[in-house]
Amino acid sequence: MFVQGDPAKKIMYIQEGGVKLTVVNAAGKEAVVAILGAGDFAGETCLAGQSLCSATATAITSTTALAIEKRDMIRILRQQQQFADVFIAYMLARNVRIEDDLVDQLFNSSEKRLARALLLLARDPEKNESQEMLHDVSQEMLAEMIGTTRPRISGFMTKFKRLGFIAYSGRLRGLQINTSLLSVVQGD
Repeated sequence: MFVQGDPAKKIMYIQEGGVKLTVVNAAGKEAVVAILGAGDFAGETCLAGQSLCSATATAITSTTALAIEKRDMIRILRQQQQFADVFIAYMLARNVRIEDDLVDQLFNSSEKRLARALLLLARDPEKNESQEMLHDVSQEMLAEMIGTTRPRISGFMTKFKRLGFIAYSGRLRGLQINTSLLSVVQGD
């Protein structure tokens, strides 16, 4: 969709599917910073004056996205108050999530970070006892997201499965997340 370092000229609105946002540091180390889905925006930092894309956005499943040029987005935000209200609410919620992610990374164990990531990747875990994950995500991608190794993810996933917090067969396709996984995030 866009590549880190490219000119930041458009906002992507994800209509369906999934998008992975990654950043690469000067040493070439890549980190997954977000998994986005339907209803999410990517590239919106260009509205704040950022001239280059700070991340790479890659579709992780069949994805449909609407590309909105920066100048068009600014015009729409000025002319359509209802859309502007929705966009501002989205950006504020995303800011809260980013702050929560930072606190999670700084203060929580890898196991707790994995539990939180799985809950966030589930559709709406609070609505039902069990939800299927929104996107197919590999153990490697989960390791990049929470800042640990794939073998540690494998160990935690085995433990979560044994405890009934998650269910899957074989690879992570069709991963079911039970809301009881919240006890890992909330408890110490």
